[in-house]
Amino acid sequence: MKRVLKWVGVIVLLLVLIVAGFAAWIQFSGMPTYDVAVVEMTIPSTPERLVRGRELATSLCVHCHLDPATRIASGKEIVDLPKEFGRAFSKNITNHRTAGIGGWSDGEIVWLLRTGIHPRTGEYVPPWMPKFPRLSDEDMASIVVWLRSDDPYVAAADVPNRPAEPSFLAKFLSRIAFKPLPYPSAPVAHPDTTNSVVWGKYLALGVYDCYSCHSGDFAKMDMLTPENSFDFFAGGNMMPDAAGKAVSTSNITMDKTTGIGSWTREQFITALKTGFRPDGSQIRYPMARFVQASDASIGAIYDYLKTVPTINKPRGVVELHDAGATASAGKKAYYRYECIRCHGESGLGIADLQLADTKYATDSLMSDVIRHINTYQPESYMPKYEDRIPESDMASLIAYVRQLGQASKR
Repeated sequence: MKRVLKWVGVIVLLLVLIVAGFAAWIQFSGMPTYDVAVVEMTIPSTPERLVRGRELATSLCVHCHLDPATRIASGKEIVDLPKEFGRAFSKNITNHRTAGIGGWSDGEIVWLLRTGIHPRTGEYVPPWMPKFPRLSDEDMASIVVWLRSDDPYVAAADVPNRPAEPSFLAKFLSRIAFKPLPYPSAPVAHPDTTNSVVWGKYLALGVYDCYSCHSGDFAKMDMLTPENSFDFFAGGNMMPDAAGKAVSTSNITMDKTTGIGSWTREQFITALKTGFRPDGSQIRYPMARFVQASDASIGAIYDYLKTVPTINKPRGVVELHDAGATASAGKKAYYRYECIRCHGESGLGIADLQLADTKYATDSLMSDVIRHINTYQPESYMPKYEDRIPESDMASLIAYVRQLGQASKR
């Protein structure tokens, strides 16, 4: 019996050592690396591609790579990354030849966007960086053309990249669950834009990846066959805002009680363009307005969603921000109108609010900016408040915004 117990102890010890060794290897080896294929291509620039590329890139790339202080896509900290994944910093995608991607070939850019493998180091780009396996070759070409352009967003900026600080969990999942995607073995055709359902499916699955956030679990997401994703379009993924509060993604199947089945096509378009649901409630960050997409494109997404199997699934937890009973009227308004979700506690979150005090010198000007943001910043994702904030709240809110700016001492 003692001999048996001895061998059991030895086996348990070996298993512990193996597990500990595996964990140590995960922790200290960094992100996995893979072989890189050379993709030979030179993409001609056309006016049409430049326009389409800007529409796509300002929705898919600029949102994460734009430094809110400089308004240049030179990278920033991803402040809404779940803390469990560590810290991440988007990269410099300006035309600077060494600090940015100005020295990359067209093929290298396409390889990264298709596979998620860095074309020069072979390192896997973590799952918080979107990959585009179903984006058509034409749309991919349009993004590359825009990245090569003289648009102010990608003007060469000598800003060094900050390395990510992935957690053990992020490293583990990048070796076990999340893998690079295969480079397409055949051309990826552009869909029929005259067929609204086909076009909407392409936009929802191939361009904006709506399914990835609005399905049930990032870990059970199928990037190559999205329809196999857990709770496809029924929501449930927990996503943090700029101040760290988690928001469960919504069910956008056509279930009439827990989804959007009671919404009309026009209401869906209005909600995505304004940031407010048909009942007047605000759509919370990290869901951003569709600023660049046309009404026809948003309507096509709705038409496609009508073909998706409905799932009755109530929305999960939405953590609310509480300014506190003793907070000023301005701070309460800042919380009530969800400003904190994008701008954070200090005013410098996803977007920079700290300079508003000096940029908009009069209260009447700042009020007009808040109510009609796209008049001043056409590509801002900020909700279209218009007449939704009473004058009494607006005065208090402006005073608090100025307070944040003065506290920053910028």
